[in-house]
Amino acid sequence: MASARNPNWQAARLRARSGRIRKETPMPQKKTALVISAHAADFVWRCGGAIALHAEKGYDVTVVCLSFGERGESAKLWKEPGMTLEKVKTARRAEAEKAAVALGVHDLVCFDLGDYPLRLTDDDKYRLVDVIRAVQPAFMLSHSQYDPYNTDHMYATQVALETRMIAQAWGHKPGETVLGAPQLYLFEPHQTEQMGWKPDTFLDITPVWDRKRAAIECMEGQEHLWDFYTRVAENRANHFMRNSGGQSGGRKAKYAEGFQSVFPRTVDEL
Repeated sequence: MASARNPNWQAARLRARSGRIRKETPMPQKKTALVISAHAADFVWRCGGAIALHAEKGYDVTVVCLSFGERGESAKLWKEPGMTLEKVKTARRAEAEKAAVALGVHDLVCFDLGDYPLRLTDDDKYRLVDVIRAVQPAFMLSHSQYDPYNTDHMYATQVALETRMIAQAWGHKPGETVLGAPQLYLFEPHQTEQMGWKPDTFLDITPVWDRKRAAIECMEGQEHLWDFYTRVAENRANHFMRNSGGQSGGRKAKYAEGFQSVFPRTVDEL
């Protein structure tokens, strides 16, 4: 998922000193990625493998959780006696932090904006723009663009698109480094048939599956989803092999994740 926008190395500069040509060693640009997650657990189920894999490849992966999913995605916790909103939020934050460590997340940013419904003010959006510009991601990840079961999800992606656009604007906070054109990958929703989500990218996450499963098991408030998302990864591994050659030399994978890209890719050859 590396962006074609930023080369890994800046052009080396040649300077003449004392009649000799000195070649300065270029500094490598740090590879980065950004996940915008509506709720505390979404980044784990839907792109935990991508996070762990890219972390192992040297990427600094930042995850923004817009909410903890305390109202709508914590049913197991709400069934416990004496539960309160603050207790649920505390539990969900702890789960997200443990999962982030398991995946190798560089920075977990919790906006704590509430859920069901999720809403952002303009100031909240500008705060997210600040994160995007600070990270300068090679690629971004968020939800499907349509989700009738959970409108928080599709709202989060609308916010991701809007803040990506603002981060590209030269007139927004002039003097700051503007954003280039990172791809926005939409990770897999819960029921793809209802959401118009069509994957065009499959990522082999077999080498880091143990880390994703460990992160999944950190989300104790949604234990009913642990095995479901394991099966999703196994099914996408079949699609990975089929689309890499199938029985005619396709590459085997045990676990994979699927993504739908929003923007065209720019290439030099097909």
